[in-house]
Amino acid sequence: MPLVPSRVDVPVTIDESKCLDGCRLCVDVCPLDSLAIDPDTDKAYMHVDECWYCGPCAARCPTGAVTINMPYLLR
Repeated sequence: MPLVPSRVDVPVTIDESKCLDGCRLCVDVCPLDSLAIDPDTDKAYMHVDECWYCGPCAARCPTGAVTINMPYLLR
């Protein structure tokens, strides 16, 4: 699985200002384990560039911090 070199232009983005410290709901529901918690900020981020666009990560986020950037053809 390729690692994401930068956190821009990935299928799932996390608004760190809305992400709750220590909350792991999005990480726990991801079937591909694409999301992780950054040990420095205690916030979620997408650490591998793979996504099924299934949506549980965004649906489970209590603050709306998770956004799924679906390609045009999948909408």
